[in-house]
Amino acid sequence: MNKKELVAAMAEKAGITKVKAEEAINAIVDVISEELTKGGDVTVYGLGKFAVKDRAARNGRNPQTGEAMTIPASKAPSFKASKVLKDTIKNS
Repeated sequence: MNKKELVAAMAEKAGITKVKAEEAINAIVDVISEELTKGGDVTVYGLGKFAVKDRAARNGRNPQTGEAMTIPASKAPSFKASKVLKDTIKNS
């Protein structure tokens, strides 16, 4: 499912226009992104937890040349599904 299909499904399920559904989805994405940028977490009951994880620096290889290199430390967004979501998928 892509964003266009998600907007249509949400609009139909909530009984709102596609424009309002898209505004709501964009707002959710913006709020989650802003909170993660500040270093916070976002937990949505029934869905899961969005967080930022630190990745340590590590050794790697350039795949084109095979040359050893150090991959610098970084931060990456992560998502952990809730038990409710896992059980819903498992029992479907």
